[in-house]
Amino acid sequence: MVTKQLSGADNAADLSRADSLAREIFSDVANKWALLIIETLGERTLRFGELRNEVEGISHKMLTQNLRMLERNGLVERNVHPTVPPRVEYTLLEPGQALRETVDRMCGWTHRYLGHIETSRRRFDA
Repeated sequence: MVTKQLSGADNAADLSRADSLAREIFSDVANKWALLIIETLGERTLRFGELRNEVEGISHKMLTQNLRMLERNGLVERNVHPTVPPRVEYTLLEPGQALRETVDRMCGWTHRYLGHIETSRRRFDA
């Protein structure tokens, strides 16, 4: 994905504009894998394999793509230790920790309304 260069800070932050940087960032981080990775990395540093084991159902490719995107956006730090074989660890940076607070609230919302949503879905699908 190519980041668009915007001339005005107001335009860059305007989610209603199709060409805004804010919309691009929102699109990057508002996917199930990114949210699960952020939640999983929340309190600790993890190696790639540990992270893959924690995020059930994610493929190697999807984990790699999402970690690169999160690193590019400054939410995750990738640390490579010069060992054989190389040891790579991922940690949430401060902006990622701040986003995690929102993810935690979303998880709380999901738990609170899960029964309501299940009932609504059954009624709608009937």
